[in-house]
Amino acid sequence: METQTLAAAQEIDFSVLALFMKATLTNKLVLVSLLAMSFWSWSIIVQRILTFRRARAEAAVFDRAFWSGDPLDELFERLGPTPEGASERIFAAGMTEWRRSHRQDGGLIAGAQARIDRAMDVAIAREAEVLTKGLSFLATTGSTAPFIGLFGTVWGIKHSFEQIAISQNTNLAVVAPGIAEALLATAVGLVAAIPAVIAYNKLNADSERILGGYESFADEFSTILSRQLDA
Repeated sequence: METQTLAAAQEIDFSVLALFMKATLTNKLVLVSLLAMSFWSWSIIVQRILTFRRARAEAAVFDRAFWSGDPLDELFERLGPTPEGASERIFAAGMTEWRRSHRQDGGLIAGAQARIDRAMDVAIAREAEVLTKGLSFLATTGSTAPFIGLFGTVWGIKHSFEQIAISQNTNLAVVAPGIAEALLATAVGLVAAIPAVIAYNKLNADSERILGGYESFADEFSTILSRQLDA
């Protein structure tokens, strides 16, 4: 009898596709949702990596131009009011407000320093929104995917016990497929969650470093303008 049970179990297809096709509708929805979350997470990861790489390259190029010793007015004229790079946009925001703060007679309107700082802060906030776009989804995936997978596992085990009760048979050939289907949901949940958590921690730290560079530049630029105001 045991030999016949083992032989029957060996004939069962335990491939992922076969387990998915035999799963209940609820488990199929769980698996599809987890796969969609995983796919979207990886697309965000790739996009953020490319965005951060481009941001660092643009910042390095602009830093060389900013500290080259050329007059800032000439640099601003070359870049224009709407440049492409993030560091350039922060610089342009400060320079635009600097120019607007001059009266026609050449004097400065009171409170120029505060307005310049606020203009650059707003520009940095906009760049922060661009850099951190999608990171909240990674955090959500990392925290919820294991529980979604666990729900699928619990539902699958419940269904397996129901099948055992209906068939009144507890041999391996009856129990194994249902348990395998149930555990598949947990496995897929972990596959979706682990990369999302690792990527979120790494990308969040990278975005903070990039934004820290923007804030440091804004402080240095504000200091330079402050000297001009005092002069």
